[in-house]
Amino acid sequence: MNPHSSCARYDFTGRVAVVTGAAGGIGRAICDAFIDNGASAVNWDRIAGNVDTPNAPAHFHVDITDPASIEAALAATIDRFGRIDYLVNNAGFAGSTQPLDECDPDEWQRVIEVNLLGTYHVSRIVLPGMRKAQSGRIVNVASLAGKEGTANASAYSAAKAGVIAMTKSLGKELALTGILVNGIAPAAVDTPLLRQMAASHVQTMIDKSPMGRLGTTQEVAALALWLCSDSCTFNTGATFDLSGGRATY
Repeated sequence: MNPHSSCARYDFTGRVAVVTGAAGGIGRAICDAFIDNGASAVNWDRIAGNVDTPNAPAHFHVDITDPASIEAALAATIDRFGRIDYLVNNAGFAGSTQPLDECDPDEWQRVIEVNLLGTYHVSRIVLPGMRKAQSGRIVNVASLAGKEGTANASAYSAAKAGVIAMTKSLGKELALTGILVNGIAPAAVDTPLLRQMAASHVQTMIDKSPMGRLGTTQEVAALALWLCSDSCTFNTGATFDLSGGRATY
């Protein structure tokens, strides 16, 4: 994120943010934005991404479908940074764009495992530390597909709908604990994830946007930072659209 842009500024000095799937795309933009606003950012991903840039986030190898891998990363993060203030569940896998009855059942299950069960496992393992601290922010990156249901993306739509429902449930569970849980539901954002989809499928999503364009990773990062900031105090269990006017509900 450009420090000279018109985006809101926050003082996250001394705070620690964990972002899953932050080797690139939305996750890396969120890490960069946290760092630009004074936080220590940690990428939990199977790959480190570009670590040669200034102020690159720390990296711990994580497979979010493997609880033992998450627990090891948590221990390493606490050992190095001492705390986790913010968790952004961003890691995702879109899978193929095919009619439901043509999908490979193994791939369909993998999409659910990464997007929904991965979000569950990471939240479950990180949450006890936040409960102990009686503070924290969890931001789940869902998708407009989870609200609308995207044709030829049944697994992804179902997984992200589950993330939205889990966000509502967990937000209610933690409403009196000092921990806020919110979600973001972007429409199509210009990331490497889109390259897993057919070009015609991506163009269809663009055509549905009243603004007629893809979202940017920086726009997602800006919303994630507000949800983690001290300016966000009375929002929990909510999912915020980021759709260029496409979603009005």
